Amino acid sequence: MSANDKPHNKPWSGRFSEPATELVQRFTASVSFDQRLAEYDIEGSLAHARMLRAVGVIGKDDLAEIEKGLAQIRTEIQSGAFPWSEAHEDVHFNIERRLIELAGEPGKRLHTARSRNDQVATDVRLFVRAAIDDSLGLIKGLQRALLDLADAHTETVMPGFTHMQVAQPVSFAHHLMAYFEMFSRDAQRLSDCRKRVNRLPLGAAALAGSSFPIDRQAVAKELGFDGVCENSIDAVSDRDFAIEFCASAALIAMHLSRFCEELILWTNPRFGFVELADRFCTGSSIMPQKKNPDVAELIRGKTGRVNGHLVALLTLMKAQPLAYNRDNQEDKEPLFDAVDTLTMCLAVFSQLLSGIEVNREAMANAARQGHATATDLAEYLVRKGMPFREAHEAVSQAVRFAEGRGCELAELKLAELQKFAPAAGKDVFAALTLEGSLKSRTHIGGTAPARVKAAIVKARKTLG
Repeated sequence: MSANDKPHNKPWSGRFSEPATELVQRFTASVSFDQRLAEYDIEGSLAHARMLRAVGVIGKDDLAEIEKGLAQIRTEIQSGAFPWSEAHEDVHFNIERRLIELAGEPGKRLHTARSRNDQVATDVRLFVRAAIDDSLGLIKGLQRALLDLADAHTETVMPGFTHMQVAQPVSFAHHLMAYFEMFSRDAQRLSDCRKRVNRLPLGAAALAGSSFPIDRQAVAKELGFDGVCENSIDAVSDRDFAIEFCASAALIAMHLSRFCEELILWTNPRFGFVELADRFCTGSSIMPQKKNPDVAELIRGKTGRVNGHLVALLTLMKAQPLAYNRDNQEDKEPLFDAVDTLTMCLAVFSQLLSGIEVNREAMANAARQGHATATDLAEYLVRKGMPFREAHEAVSQAVRFAEGRGCELAELKLAELQKFAPAAGKDVFAALTLEGSLKSRTHIGGTAPARVKAAIVKARKTLG
């Protein structure tokens, strides 16, 4: 019986005396999800074939047939006409089998000097690289939306919180710019991750490289890689680049989630700081008055999903001996979903920001509660010559006195303040205003409106 006559014929089945059971075929097949890598698989195959022709491993006519066949396969996939089959296991064998149908013998020569091990590693790296580029674009769009919102609110005063208690007055723009900085670091991490992603595994073959005179640098150049993976075993066996991307994605999602948590709090009538546009909210099936911040809540919830994918990939890799193991088939679904979830969250959150309506009065009123300018009073006393620790104690006593009177620190009379701080003069009340508190913090990173405006201008320049 020839190989082609075997009922269990697969590219690797010559070694076996019986076919895999139907259950095993279903269990081991990955084509239902890894067909998503088809475009990258074709791209990598074209570069590999051109290299094989350049080094004389295949002929000119072989290359022409391979290129023609892969072009037709690409068209079939894009149009939805490609005959995907679970019997062919994965995206690689499905494409190879179709290529052989279309190109004949030249199609069989394409797999020379490569393995599915380095092939899939290349496909996944190309996928992650594209995901990074897309995510960077989305982060930049989100940052621009932040800057547009901040530009309109450099003078808008809100309470800054620590421990979710009123701490000191800040401008709303300054608060927004904190998130700008977080997303800037997120973008930096992705850009740095891209450097490690952008290395070509192809040429490592199964694990030991190839005996053919391949030109890995030529393939790397054609595919836009910065260089090649220097060790063939490492090239096919590790997925740390995918884990690193998911770690970066988890950090981005965490920052989005923190922002969403604040928006959820701020839309509550107890705060009333902002209102979200109706198009980003939903109602209740029983309570007619409800306007629920569902988009923000879902982003907050999906953060756990991205975190879970990171843990899944770390766990997947933690006990694998070198080199490649079939466990790595399980890297794709978590990675794909992490990319999809992050992409959707970034895109919808950028739109959500454009629909925020700010209640300046509610923010200012909240900042007038909780003795937000107590630190300003302590610093005022220090400028009058009192050591800071003594000033801190004096203001603490004044706060306690004000609370006993049921009023704010700024509402005390001068004589009452002087009971605790004899050095206080009439100018003390200027230090206790919200506007005075903001304007006094003019150093780099401070919340003074002029400083925040300068930070916004600088940030716009960094985005280009």
